[in-house]
Amino acid sequence: QVQLVESGGGLVQAGGSLSLSCSASGRRFNNNAMGWFRQAPGKEREFVAAINWSGGSTGYADSVKGRFTISRDNAKNTVYLQMNSLRPEDTAIYYCAADSVWHVPVKAQDRAYEYWGQGTQVTVSS
Repeated sequence: QVQLVESGGGLVQAGGSLSLSCSASGRRFNNNAMGWFRQAPGKEREFVAAINWSGGSTGYADSVKGRFTISRDNAKNTVYLQMNSLRPEDTAIYYCAADSVWHVPVKAQDRAYEYWGQGTQVTVSS
């Protein structure tokens, strides 16, 4: 059974930092793009960042560019999201996702990802 488990969420003051991790089990994702999405209360799920299979290509939502960094460690089957200069509008449940197709470019559409984690809450206080 494939599982993606996010960790690292929590409560932080505006301007602070958090580091999220997503550990995969049940299959290797060394050859697959992975991404982070978020959903705030009353809003639709939105793209945050994605990384290709090798880590050589990344993509970010405009709202997080320059503040968030996505990375991966294929040996650990894990993807990370470093979030700096957090703002109250970053408050959301953050989800990790994995593409099932090998060696494809990063994508911002959530329908491109087959596997999803349960999410981790990030709350930024003002």
